[in-house]
Amino acid sequence: MSKPSDMLDNPDAGSYFGPVISTYTRDQAHLDGNLVDVGAMAGEAGFRWPVSLTAAAWADCVAWSEDDSRRQTAQDESGRLWDVLFMAAYAIRIAAGCGDRLLFPLYRVPRDGLTTSAQEVTLKLVVGPGDAGEEVVTIMLPGED
Repeated sequence: MSKPSDMLDNPDAGSYFGPVISTYTRDQAHLDGNLVDVGAMAGEAGFRWPVSLTAAAWADCVAWSEDDSRRQTAQDESGRLWDVLFMAAYAIRIAAGCGDRLLFPLYRVPRDGLTTSAQEVTLKLVVGPGDAGEEVVTIMLPGED
């Protein structure tokens, strides 16, 4: 059995933890619908790295249908996505030296079939490695990882 000090001599995590049992890549999360790639609009908002939203953040802050517009207030997904990206980019600009994650506020009309005025929510932005180690941005609800 390996001892913790063995990791100092052999930095290969596999020698300490054993073989990887399972992996779940960012690409798989996109294919499964757990992440939503925002595409070119991220660049328009000033991002230099790919940006995705978790499915939960998308459902809460971006998703909007014509039925929602009839029941609540006229909006569309493109405009709601722009609001998320604009506020995320603004939060990055004003949060000098915040590390790899930050919380930022967003006003959005909740998709509840009734509300017509915007309410504040908090979103979390995390910068981390993509599947090939490249920088990527993920926007999520505060309780998500």
